[in-house]
Amino acid sequence: MKTIITSNWRSRRRALCILLIGIAALWVMATSARAQQLYVSEAGNGTVGEYDATTGAAINASFITGLNGPTDLVLSGNNLFVPNDGSTTVGKYNATTGAAINASFITGLNPGGPSALAISGNTLFVADYYSNSSINTVGEYNASTGAAINANFITGLPSPQGLAISGNILFVANGSVNQVPNTGTVGEYNATTGAPINPINPNIITGLNYPVGLLLSGDTLFVAEGGIHTPGAGTVGEYNATTGALVNANFITGLDSAVRLAISGNNLFVSDYLGDTVGEYNATTGAALNANFITGLSDPGGLAVASVPEPSAWSMIAIGGVVLLGIMHRKKHRTA
Repeated sequence: MKTIITSNWRSRRRALCILLIGIAALWVMATSARAQQLYVSEAGNGTVGEYDATTGAAINASFITGLNGPTDLVLSGNNLFVPNDGSTTVGKYNATTGAAINASFITGLNPGGPSALAISGNTLFVADYYSNSSINTVGEYNASTGAAINANFITGLPSPQGLAISGNILFVANGSVNQVPNTGTVGEYNATTGAPINPINPNIITGLNYPVGLLLSGDTLFVAEGGIHTPGAGTVGEYNATTGALVNANFITGLDSAVRLAISGNNLFVSDYLGDTVGEYNATTGAALNANFITGLSDPGGLAVASVPEPSAWSMIAIGGVVLLGIMHRKKHRTA
């Protein structure tokens, strides 16, 4: 009897060790295999494509189709918001399937169309641009229903082309006035009231060459400058997000027309509208990791990065439990 008890204890101890090793292995595998997806909007063919953010390989180049000049992308949870420059609408889509939740989620925008988006909680900000007009605005909308909270949240903007939000500060990139080089700005506004942080001068950065894309990473504000659609004149500059002080105006250079930005870890993705590419760069140094990370695009614009959900700790424990039961059952069967 004593021998049987010892044998059972050893078997159970061995099974427990295997379980713990299995859980640890599953945890490591889930963490290391966690995938990243990069969404890219293409104004030229009215699509949003889905790509592997590690390799650049296409997962589904036609993830969303039938769009009309998509200029930007914003991802919130499993919702992907897409502004349509050609149809003056903002659509809302399922970020897993690409299915339309509401292709006309927001309507009635300027004839020039929505140019950029930013989201904070349940508030969606829309830059509404109409070339050379005093009616340029940033509107505020309910991200669940699409209802206008304040369509004239910020008014009197010269050329709103890019948005970024950090806490209660909303940054607005204004493209160069009347296409004049080095007249672009980035303004700073209260994200609750729409009032300029500095009422005397809302612009914390000036002298830009058609700024379009904005991206915040910690206390760094990256600014993509299209260069008035002049091949080779596109850049990405690096600025202090608190003071607007220049860190490096030529953080990335040699682009044809830098328009949008996205970040994943220390990888910075830049869409090049005229170059029909998305490049990958070191977010600390600006060095090119792969300037042709994704090629063959048609006027790429908006970028958004999403993580593929990894298994939860509880699911891995459940898997381990199944393994343990299997081992115990096998041992019992062999004893019988």
